Amino acid sequence: MDRLSSFGNDPFDKPPCRGCSSYLTEPYIKCAECGPSPFLLCLQCFTRGFEYKKHQSDHKYEIMTSDFPVLEPGWTAQEEMALLEAVMDCGFGNWQDVAYQMRSKSKEECESHYMKNFINNPLFSSTLLSLRKTKDACFADGAIPFKPTDEPPRPTFDSVLSRDMAGYMPARADFMEEFDNYAEWDIKDIDFVDDDSDILRALKLAVVDIYHSRLKERQRRKKIIRDHGLINMRKFQVLERCYPKEVQELYDVMRRFARVTGPVEHDKFIESHALEFELRREIRKLQEYRKAGIKSFCSAKVYERVKRLREDERRKRTMLCDVLQYIQDGRACQQWLSKQAAIDAGITPAVTTITTSATGRRSAPPLNLTGLPGTEKLNEREKELCQVVRLVPGAYLEYKQALLNECRRQGGLRLAQARALIKIDVNKTRKIYDFLIKEGYITKA
Repeated sequence: MDRLSSFGNDPFDKPPCRGCSSYLTEPYIKCAECGPSPFLLCLQCFTRGFEYKKHQSDHKYEIMTSDFPVLEPGWTAQEEMALLEAVMDCGFGNWQDVAYQMRSKSKEECESHYMKNFINNPLFSSTLLSLRKTKDACFADGAIPFKPTDEPPRPTFDSVLSRDMAGYMPARADFMEEFDNYAEWDIKDIDFVDDDSDILRALKLAVVDIYHSRLKERQRRKKIIRDHGLINMRKFQVLERCYPKEVQELYDVMRRFARVTGPVEHDKFIESHALEFELRREIRKLQEYRKAGIKSFCSAKVYERVKRLREDERRKRTMLCDVLQYIQDGRACQQWLSKQAAIDAGITPAVTTITTSATGRRSAPPLNLTGLPGTEKLNEREKELCQVVRLVPGAYLEYKQALLNECRRQGGLRLAQARALIKIDVNKTRKIYDFLIKEGYITKA
């Protein structure tokens, strides 16, 4: 059983199943005798004894899976890859979203495992600059980090890759809508006849030449898309997210130069700018350390920690000014100040529901019923309900009549029936239902 060979591979990079052409999901089967290109089968085709050309059902095989621990027990290789992808998508430190994307681990487990094995572990404590040196060494050895898409992928219908490649026809290796899609309209009515004058014939030939130039431009754009692997945009976007934000902006600006450079040269061009950006950032950090009188990396760690504490204190001091400029209610401002004082004193603040809701938002002011149609039909208690619930009188009268009719028809009404009958916010429905029960308009079932 070969369990390590599938670790770290993108499922879109693996060839599809030779039997049913579906994308392979672990575990799957690899023939140990067919080669040199791998002969891969899904479990369904393997159990049916699929045979193709030289491959026979009695060949030796290997089970490809990543369901085994790598760094510590309880974390499989598949979960390790999912954790790294989640950190890359959500960002370092955003453990709540990382755990939500992982689904199999909690926020604390993701943070402790990542910090233990990928940050504080000396085996993985390599900087970005060392990774760049490794890539440069690979380039020197002749390794090419990007392979042009000579044969575009052919995903199965209604698969994830098929939806990502919408508008592309894999079987024909062509697009449903061409660049300059209506170029043929200019020549569809041109007809060369013998009695054409010299000027008219020259004009027709000029139109045909223009059409040929537009066809060349269409083919040139197709070649750029094929050579740079832009057909599978999902994979292309994943590669872009590997860079910092500033490099991503540079990537968008430099994309126009892809028309004059090959895919490998263009990637090296972007990598060199990313390395320059990283070097400049490291130099600025070292200059800051030198200006602060720091001469060792141990002191630099202490400096960074103290710097973060100073920034947190500065934000706390400016937080009150930022909040007060949006608060006009003196009572709400006093409650906020009391809550912050309790937090600073280490006391759990009491939850107030007078002016703030459970989510911490300010409650909406009562609705002004002046001039609204139907207000004269309400009594004082109904007006108070409409103001608190923020419901216009006309809508309240319609909801009230519908509940009364349903109560008379069934001899009583439950809250669930009222919610099914009135398609509004469930909290507003409960308040209307309780009010009508209290006032005696309707009765419970």
